[in-house]
Amino acid sequence: MKVLICGGGVIGASIAYFLSLRGIEAVVIECNGAANAASGKSGGFLARDWCDGTPVAALARRGFDLHAGLAAQLPGDWGYRRVEALGVVAGGGRDLSRFGRLPPPDWLGAGSAVHGRLSTPDTTAQVHPAAFTAAMMAGATDRGAQLVEGCVQDLALTPDGKRATGAIVDYAEIAADAVVVAMGPWSLLACRWLPLPPVFGIKAHSLIFDYEPSPEALFADVETAGEEEAHPEFYPRPDGTTYVCGSSGEQGLPLDPADVAAEPAAVAQLHRLTACVSPGLAASRVLAEQACFRPVTADGLPLIGPVPGVAGAYVATGHSVWGMLNGPSTGEAVAELIADGAAATVDLRPFDPARLDPLDPQAFAIK
Repeated sequence: MKVLICGGGVIGASIAYFLSLRGIEAVVIECNGAANAASGKSGGFLARDWCDGTPVAALARRGFDLHAGLAAQLPGDWGYRRVEALGVVAGGGRDLSRFGRLPPPDWLGAGSAVHGRLSTPDTTAQVHPAAFTAAMMAGATDRGAQLVEGCVQDLALTPDGKRATGAIVDYAEIAADAVVVAMGPWSLLACRWLPLPPVFGIKAHSLIFDYEPSPEALFADVETAGEEEAHPEFYPRPDGTTYVCGSSGEQGLPLDPADVAAEPAAVAQLHRLTACVSPGLAASRVLAEQACFRPVTADGLPLIGPVPGVAGAYVATGHSVWGMLNGPSTGEAVAELIADGAAATVDLRPFDPARLDPLDPQAFAIK
């Protein structure tokens, strides 16, 4: 059996990895290299129970546990470690005396205070997202999978359109027994080929500083002069860097992921927010100013499962902020679905693409 996976982010890499464990030939098609979009520019924060009470709970819990297992089993270092998360308030001239029941990390500024512990290392962890995605891809290729550079232009279907037989990649057909669309927000392109609901891209900016404080993840509520309250997140990493995210953007999703660019106004806002929380961090050397698009759906749930009416076609996208957490559990479940006809580890029914209306092929938001 041969499976084509359109997309080399954490979802595509994880599907390839779990297919390779079963001895199934997996070919990942990616035009810009693995982890070139959100899978390389996200925070990499993992939470076991933060999705409890939602349809994503089982997927998240399974993903968290798989991350721990993969860190122990796969060779390499992708910065996996357990961390605690703290809630922080900063700026706005607020009276901080009513906060601060917990001792603040020494890298917080005088205008910041900890208002509570959001988690302990029992239930939250982190990875370096690009390194983790690369490790999953390497684990797959070590077992026979292929990573092919190219642009998916269309799917190959039987004349009646009821079965996928491969994909058109750079004007050449690659035959396969099954095809998985896992292109993040660019999965919207697949609505031209398949009856799929739309996937939207939400832009997010991030900064990476050459700064290694104590390892707590911080979730901040920040008030700055003349601006609405913002909620930046701070993730110190074991590689000596600190990742900060929290500003959106005005630009829409471009056709080519390589054309995603950081917007100066959003970057400047993120610098201001960082300075409110930690002046020492803000004064350190900036290694990257970057942006990416998170894939989301109309109802906020991922699309994971068979494409309605097209045998051999599957989709796995729309994970929003939890793509890194749910990459392994999605990959495992999709591999089970393809190989066995049903997923055993996670109930995929809440994520069935048939729950939402397909997009009119003439309606596209990609420029």
